Amino acid sequence: MNIDKSEKLFEVAKKYIPGGVNSPVRAFKSVGGNPIFMSKGHDSKLIDVDGNEYIDYIGSWGPHLFGHNPPFIKEALIKAIESGTSFGAPTEIEIEMAILLRELVPSMEMVRMVNSGTEATMSAIRVARGFTGREKFIKFEGCYHGHADHFLIKAGSGALTLGVPTSPGVTKGNAADTLLADYNDIDSIKKLVASNKGEIAAIIIEPIAGNMGVVKASDEFMKELRNICDEEGIVLIFDEVMTGFRVAKGGAQEIFGIKPDLSTFGKIIGGGLPVGAFGGKKEIMEKIAPSGPVYQAGTLSGNPLAMAAGLAALSHIKNDPSVYTILEEKSKFLADGFADNLKRLGKRFAMNRIGSMMCMFFTEEPVTDFKSALKSDTELYGKFFHAMLDRGVYLAPAQFEALFVSTAHSTDDLENTIKAHYESLKEII
Repeated sequence: MNIDKSEKLFEVAKKYIPGGVNSPVRAFKSVGGNPIFMSKGHDSKLIDVDGNEYIDYIGSWGPHLFGHNPPFIKEALIKAIESGTSFGAPTEIEIEMAILLRELVPSMEMVRMVNSGTEATMSAIRVARGFTGREKFIKFEGCYHGHADHFLIKAGSGALTLGVPTSPGVTKGNAADTLLADYNDIDSIKKLVASNKGEIAAIIIEPIAGNMGVVKASDEFMKELRNICDEEGIVLIFDEVMTGFRVAKGGAQEIFGIKPDLSTFGKIIGGGLPVGAFGGKKEIMEKIAPSGPVYQAGTLSGNPLAMAAGLAALSHIKNDPSVYTILEEKSKFLADGFADNLKRLGKRFAMNRIGSMMCMFFTEEPVTDFKSALKSDTELYGKFFHAMLDRGVYLAPAQFEALFVSTAHSTDDLENTIKAHYESLKEII
């Protein structure tokens, strides 16, 4: 596989961009080698600057539920751009998006649009603090909620991959207000609540973690978490930046049958454009300026291009009941193929799948939390990643990320991926 142009571009990029990339997760630091520069995406495929084609399972890190550049999103963007790219004033489509979000996710009584998942999560924590008058909050080891200072304590995603769970630049004050719990361990929550009585504003959780690999919280754990928050007056925040509209029409909260007090969204609600949102109970959301005293703002929040793409994506989800059936069938087919390959090779690597998100860990122990995820052989994953890349399959360049299936993946794509999976594993183990 010729990647000469990618190599040359990376050398130039390193002179002007830190590490040569605009987000650490794009680097190949944990798998070795240099990142590949892409030039085009269509359906289930990515094409790099050297003309190599890949079956893509990153999907821009989750939002491409329908594959790359689906016609209905492209048409919505073309129509929107003819009217203008940004006004800095209210538009009707923002109201349409808010109404549709509430319809699809009933816990979202009110919603505020922002420009990224990080903005959504940091704003949700701020309004929870303003609503409760408390300063501390609980997060879980291995869960990633964006790069705001108070989240970069034992974080997942790129922070975990790069081995910097606690980033320089995060103040001791921020760290002191962030309490760490163990994922899927309700006793760790009870201890923190008991030792910080009346001081905890919020608990934020990825109900299905996608940044320490794919790990689902247990049903019982989530029920007890909801009960504790109710008893203690703590705001329960579901971070659905990755799972929202990916695992189900109503997100992870639909799967669990639990209503959070606040939710954060991103990825799919922008149809692939930069966008985020947070929302929930009206009594909490009305604390946000200009209704209330909690300040939050964004010049480009709710911009017409992101809203047009997002409305097209969410309308497609609403109007086509087959979307999640198709995703489940395709994802199960792929996961079953992987499982068959492991059986043929005599390996019992952990395989976690929830809907169209999945992850294979290079450990034979079940992965249920941060500590068990860390038992995965990341060096072996690096070899696997490159073996798959050589066979035209593009996976996340990090063990602790999810694989995403789209409705655009064909039977041929899935069968070729299963074949590449077997050949790659056979080559490296």
